[in-house]
Amino acid sequence: MPRDSRNRRRAFACGVAAVATLAHVPVAIAVVTMLRRFGTSCSIPVGIAWAIFMGGLFTVVALRSFPDRRTSPRAAALWVLPCSIEACAAFFALFPSALATLPVLLCEVACRVPTRLPTEVYSWSYAVGLALSAYGTLVRRRRVRVVKRELRIAVLDRRLDGLCIAHLSDLHIGSLTPKSWGLEWARIATRHAPDLVVVTGDLITSGTDYLDDAADVVGALRAQLGVFVSLGNHDHFGDVLALMSKLTQSGARVLRNEGTVLEHRGARLWLAGVDDTWPRRADLALALAGRPDGMTTLLLSHDPRIFAQAARNDVDLILSGHTHAGQIAVPFAVETLNLSRLTTPYSAGLYHQGRSTLYVNSGLGTTGPPIRIGAAPEITLLELRPS
Repeated sequence: MPRDSRNRRRAFACGVAAVATLAHVPVAIAVVTMLRRFGTSCSIPVGIAWAIFMGGLFTVVALRSFPDRRTSPRAAALWVLPCSIEACAAFFALFPSALATLPVLLCEVACRVPTRLPTEVYSWSYAVGLALSAYGTLVRRRRVRVVKRELRIAVLDRRLDGLCIAHLSDLHIGSLTPKSWGLEWARIATRHAPDLVVVTGDLITSGTDYLDDAADVVGALRAQLGVFVSLGNHDHFGDVLALMSKLTQSGARVLRNEGTVLEHRGARLWLAGVDDTWPRRADLALALAGRPDGMTTLLLSHDPRIFAQAARNDVDLILSGHTHAGQIAVPFAVETLNLSRLTTPYSAGLYHQGRSTLYVNSGLGTTGPPIRIGAAPEITLLELRPS
């Protein structure tokens, strides 16, 4: 391994370990509090040992995920998923614990009166976090939602009225999102008989162990006009050329800064795709080169931040993913109250600018913690209508 790579990996490991240690400080206190309630005499060393062990295990799991190596389902079930559930619970407990502790410390400093730490808050936060994390990891991320949307397009040949597009994104096929899940997603999408299927990037998480699995999932998709793919940032965390080759062999077409004309019912549609913005290889001008004047344009872009540029270039519909709707969102308000809103204004759902429409898919897989709460995995069926 080159020295620069080793240094980056060492820095990443130190950062993860520091964050994990901080998150497990309230956990240690919560475990001590719980054990004392049952009369355990060695509660303090057990609580400290638990926090150190789980923090270290989380660091190991995080490091092992880059690159994503092939893992047996039994290993994932026995230690990777439980570790992820516990880590998510620790991070969940960190915020209410900090909010409860801050006024206590301020009061002690201002009034110079000894006070007790709110250990009950730590305990309840950790317990609730474990329950929510287990649900989000073991249940919610496996329940796929089929979203049906009718989109009004200003410049749409009336012969394309009713054109159905199945939109999938962020599959993240890998050690925690097995090929069997992806094949089921393909069956669900194909069951609705779409005219066109598009996949907007992040077919894998990282590495090269799951390239064949991702290609098999895409190869199981079917549509009259074909299956088209754009690349995401995680697709570059491995061998992107090998991935493209395998996708092509599976029957899909990868649009990497290029476009093509689709014909349907005698009408024509310009379908384009850009490479991802993370490696700075997205080239919208190249993707739109050769587009006939006045033709309805559909753009595949993993990153929705290209929306403003696409709108300035009269792109009628942009399909994106990338955000996963934050993976954690408030139920019934997913499109406005989710974690990805902290980093982008285009977090989930529909957005409009002039004649252009953007749809951000919440994705199917996960990255980072394998958890979804509120933000359900999504297969979208988009039906185009003239405005």
